[in-house]
Parts: sequence; structure tokens; C-alpha cells
Amino acid sequence: MFRVASPWILLLLPPALAAAWWMGRRRRQSDARLTLPRAAIRVRLAVSPWVRLERSLPWLRGLVLVLLVVSLARPQAGQRLENVSTLGVDIVIALDVSGSMRAEDFQPDNRLQVAKQTVRRFIDGRRADRLGLVIFAGLATTRSPLTLDHLMLQQSLDQVDFAPSDQDGTALGMGLATAVNRLRDSSARSKVVVLITDGVNNTGQIGPEAAAEAARALGIRVHAIGVGSEGEVPVPVDLPTGRQYVMQQVEIDEEVLTEIARTTGGQYFRATEATALEQVFDRIDELEKTEIESRERILYSELFPYALLPAILLLLLERLLVATRLRRIP
Repeated sequence: MFRVASPWILLLLPPALAAAWWMGRRRRQSDARLTLPRAAIRVRLAVSPWVRLERSLPWLRGLVLVLLVVSLARPQAGQRLENVSTLGVDIVIALDVSGSMRAEDFQPDNRLQVAKQTVRRFIDGRRADRLGLVIFAGLATTRSPLTLDHLMLQQSLDQVDFAPSDQDGTALGMGLATAVNRLRDSSARSKVVVLITDGVNNTGQIGPEAAAEAARALGIRVHAIGVGSEGEVPVPVDLPTGRQYVMQQVEIDEEVLTEIARTTGGQYFRATEATALEQVFDRIDELEKTEIESRERILYSELFPYALLPAILLLLLERLLVATRLRRIP
């Protein structure tokens, strides 16, 4: 941001330019010259560069005056600083990375890749909120605690991959409990878990119902999302002969997910395609609005030295030329 602290001083610019013109005119009129018209016709002499420089001296002084006027007007550059205070929302995303998320019914990508892309867009839109990331399959792991460093969070999200075969399964209750534990000490106005899965709880030491009760006791709202189309879906299988696709029936325990959402005061959504998943996150984004208060201040730095210093240097140069090479002898 740019401003002039004393703009009224710029009214002196026209007089400064007029003074430069007057000094140039006065210098030409005061020249002691002897005109020889016939000699000028017979002999065409080249004009010395010093003569041209001498003729420009009045305009050099005029430029000095202009720069002095600009410096007196005090141009300033401002840096805008915004202090943001928020009654924000703490959100932990619990993402299923079990083998069933390999299903490629969300063409052209599999369920996990589409979910990661949608979560990334969701993170980009929650700049004032702390977000965390939990992944689960047969085990549940925290990939990122609650943080405002969304770049680091997205880097962690990019590194998420399917669980190894020896850890496969869907520990739905463990994934939810781990996310709830991350919000246990939060002092945010609103605490939310976004639970993304495509399966049925089939392992883990904590059941989904118990995890939902813990969330309700801590005032944590859970929005559950069931991802995947209905019926049989293509699932890639790596064989010694290469990758092949087999059609499998992947079940989603919508009853349990609906009950989790109801118990905690959240909502259950079903996303059967990539576009639907984006719409679900848009809906969650609307449900979990953040109240932001911002105060803005601008710090200005002085720019007048950038005009004053050249003015001084040009004035010294003009005085040096007049006193030496361009000196006039009466």
C-alpha cells in the first residue's frame, strides 16, 4: 500500500517546473554571443557534448527541485498486518485406509484417492481452524495432531496409503476413538470428527457404539460418511501374472454410522460417487461455520530518502560542473 503523508506539498510541483523553465530561458537570454550569419552558412561546426550538457543545467536544477518537493511530501509504503482471532472449530478427520478402499467405482481413481483429494480441498477452505488426521484399518494411527499448519497436514495426507496386508481390516470403533482422544483436551467452541469409511466394523478393542458414547460425553459431534456405490464394485488384485480386477460386494454398515451421527448430534451422509463426496464435504463445511474477528493495522515505512538522496547527488554534480568544466567567465 502506498500513500503520501503530506499530499498538499505536491502543489509545489508546477512552480518547480516553472522555475526550471525560467532558469533555462534566463540563461539563454544572458548568453554573451556574437552572431556571424555568413560564417555559419559557410562553416558547419559540430556542437560539443559539453555545450549540450551546459544547456541542460537549468533542467537538472529543475529535477532537483522536483525531487525535493517529492521528498518533502513524504511518500510512504505500507505493510498490511491482519490479526485474526477466532472462536474456531477443531476438526479431526478419521480416514479409512483398509483394502476395500482400493475399489475403483469412483473412476478414474479409487475410493482412497478421491477421498484424499476431497479432504485436501476441505482443508484449504478451513484456514482459521485447527485440523488433525487419523487413519485406520485393522489399527488406528494419528498422522497429524490438531494443527494450524495446514501445509504440513496436507503433506501428511499426501503420504497416506493403504494399510499393509497384515494390518488390514476395519477397526471403525478404534478409528473413531483415536480421533475423539485427539479432541479430548480441546478448548474450541466446537469439536468435530469427520469419519470416512466404506466398510463394517470387524476388528479392534473398542466398538463404534462405545466410541460414539465417549464422543457424546466430551461434546464432540461426529459426521459420518459412507463412501462407495451400491452392489458389486471392481477391486484390483495383484497376482503373479499381473493386476486383475474382480467384482466384489463391499458392504457399508449404514445403520451403525447413522447411529454414531445421531448419538453425537452429527449427520450421516452417503457418497456413491466422487461428485457426491465433494457435495458432502461442502455440506459439512456449511454446518461447521467458523466465527472470525479480524483487526487490521498498517505499518508505513518512509520512502523520502529515495527522492532526497538523488536530489542531493544531482545538486552536487551540477555545482561541480559549474565550478569546473562548465564554468563561465564574465
